Amino acid sequence: MEAFLFKQIAFVRAQILKLLDDVSEEMADQIPEGFRNNIHWNLGHIYIILERFAFHFLNLPEQLPDGFKEQFAIGSSPLTTPDTVPVPSFQELKILLQEQPERIRVALAQRLQEKIDPPYTTSSGMTLETPEQFLIFGIYHEAQHLNTIKYYKKVLSH
Repeated sequence: MEAFLFKQIAFVRAQILKLLDDVSEEMADQIPEGFRNNIHWNLGHIYIILERFAFHFLNLPEQLPDGFKEQFAIGSSPLTTPDTVPVPSFQELKILLQEQPERIRVALAQRLQEKIDPPYTTSSGMTLETPEQFLIFGIYHEAQHLNTIKYYKKVLSH
């Protein structure tokens, strides 16, 4: 299961990065009418959530540049984030997204079955108790945002 889990994380992430091939920084920063976030926000959000799921609950250091929590946390929006919060460029974010799956594999390959104490219950009600469970749930979360990015691209291209 372990090797496949990391292959699946890399696969989903590659699908997201492939979606960005024809997305300009300008398009990434546009917020579609009726929404409160953009492609840029979705990418940063994917990054910080998987970072948290992989490292936070094992008390391992997270690679979160200044402003990431404020800019991309659950409930945040480019519409309400103060201008003083640093925003990574679209290119910087893509590099972080490319590097993250391998960092996670290296750090967690031998720790997937460790028990997290206390277990964590997500906002959707799923209780997670091991790094493996966190990473599997992370794939689900990332796939949701992959679909949002696809939708935003379609809306913004017309």
